[in-house]
Amino acid sequence: MSQLIVRNVEEAIVRALKRRAARHGRSAEAEHREILRASLQDDTAEASFKAILVSMPDVGEDADFLVTRDLPRDSS
Repeated sequence: MSQLIVRNVEEAIVRALKRRAARHGRSAEAEHREILRASLQDDTAEASFKAILVSMPDVGEDADFLVTRDLPRDSS
């Protein structure tokens, strides 16, 4: 496991972190890890093809996506 050191954190932020950790029954360090994990989870998880398809908006008609196969030809 890697280590991460965060310097120059405002005292009010440290107090808030400790209060939040106490509410969740964790140490401030464990709470800090959980906050980082939760906030970056979407950035680290690869979306599946199915998830990408499901996220696409349901717009348009099927006819909008038809491809014309019989292209006009030059008669000369």
